[in-house]
Amino acid sequence: MSGQGPLAGLKVIELARILAGPWAGQLLADMGAEVTKIEAPQGDDTRQWGPPFIEREGDRSAAYFHSCNRGKRSVVVDLASDAGQAEMRARIAEADILIENFKVGGLVKYGLDYASAAAINPRLVYCSITGFGQDGPYSGRAGYDYIIQGMSGFMSITGPEGGEPLRAGVAITDLFTGLYASNAILAAIHQRARTGRGQHIDMALLDCAVAATANQSLNYLATGEAPGRIGNTHPNLAPYQVFETSDGHIIIAVGNDGQFRRLCGLLDLQALADDPDYAQNADRVAHRAALTEALGAATRTMTKAALLAACEAEGVPAGPINDMDEVFSDPQVVARGLRISPEGVPGVRSPVRFSDAELSFERAAPKLGKG
Repeated sequence: MSGQGPLAGLKVIELARILAGPWAGQLLADMGAEVTKIEAPQGDDTRQWGPPFIEREGDRSAAYFHSCNRGKRSVVVDLASDAGQAEMRARIAEADILIENFKVGGLVKYGLDYASAAAINPRLVYCSITGFGQDGPYSGRAGYDYIIQGMSGFMSITGPEGGEPLRAGVAITDLFTGLYASNAILAAIHQRARTGRGQHIDMALLDCAVAATANQSLNYLATGEAPGRIGNTHPNLAPYQVFETSDGHIIIAVGNDGQFRRLCGLLDLQALADDPDYAQNADRVAHRAALTEALGAATRTMTKAALLAACEAEGVPAGPINDMDEVFSDPQVVARGLRISPEGVPGVRSPVRFSDAELSFERAAPKLGKG
């Protein structure tokens, strides 16, 4: 296996704060790119987004900051100063990639917009991340994950039926945008190898969030009917939901007719398996309420452990609902080494694995202004 990451040799400038841009930059750093995070004198806002904080000698930064800035170098630059702008032009001349999340047009006054950067370095891949993109009626607005979750339709399909719309437990539109951005950046680098030219990538949180509604948006486009909130059930499958047991809850995720029949068998509900109302998935979706009631009456007589073991033995997809303590003590999570500790700072391993390349997890998130 190669001792270097697959992106070794690529130089990245990260002019981004909070989460979407830093998430993209962290993934590139994990894969071996040299990522230099440009920070204002007060640092990335998320250094103060605590508690909790992680204390190191000479540094106190929030756990939030550490979640998305591993493996980078930090350089403090005053973009408003002539010296700072000159330093940035010198860095751009040598860079392969620049990631920024300023408001549309926000870098023009510093001479660091795409047109200015491309004039310095035509091979530069320049990725702009904004709430709404470089054009359109909302392009001048600031973008916030919570608001984007609402605007994208995501919250309209998340939460209990008849209840309040809910956001995801993490800033999912920022995270999706960071992942989409890193894919786009690497595609542009691949194209540059053929053309010799860089280009401008326009990433918008709203675009990414709408794209991530996936099958739910297609449900609407196929029918003209907006899907609503259905709690922990699935709009297209049944039974595919949370079930109560005698000592808690588990998830049962039946994906085909054979799995359904096996579930009925382990719950001693053969009559359900033979009932034409539940013969195929579309039938089960149509009669979801009655099916859920019948299955739930049986699952409530069993413990979580017993029901999970029975599902495992019969090949019925099922799983527990873990809290974070249970996640990081789970044997599979332990075996995959997802908990890491670069320089003594806790972290979560990148999920990317290569057969012929090493990822880099040796360096924690940087102290402010430290390489």
